[in-house]
Amino acid sequence: QVQLVESGGGLVQPGGSLRLSCAASGSIFSINTMRWYRQAPGKQRELVAAITSGGSTNYADSVKGRFTISRDNAKNTVYLQMSSLKYEDTAVYYCNADRVSVAAGLYFGVWGQGTLVTVSS
Repeated sequence: QVQLVESGGGLVQPGGSLRLSCAASGSIFSINTMRWYRQAPGKQRELVAAITSGGSTNYADSVKGRFTISRDNAKNTVYLQMSSLKYEDTAVYYCNADRVSVAAGLYFGVWGQGTLVTVSS
């Protein structure tokens, strides 16, 4: 079984920074694209950033230049460094693994439980 566990959320003032982590557990051979999504109260879940296994990245326009996604394939972990945070970044942040290869086969569309980021003064 594969699990994704996010951490690093919390309360931060506008203009501040936070670093989110998402660690995959299980007997994992490889993970292809990993993504961070967020869902603000009353809004639909939206894609924030994505990173392929080779390190190619893309970002939502709303976070370009402020957020950086990275990953450590040896640790099966993806990170989201968030800087210059704004009130509108307040949301539950979820990580997602597109395809996870394990000894028993493949898992598709694996989600973490989410971590809350609150930007407030």
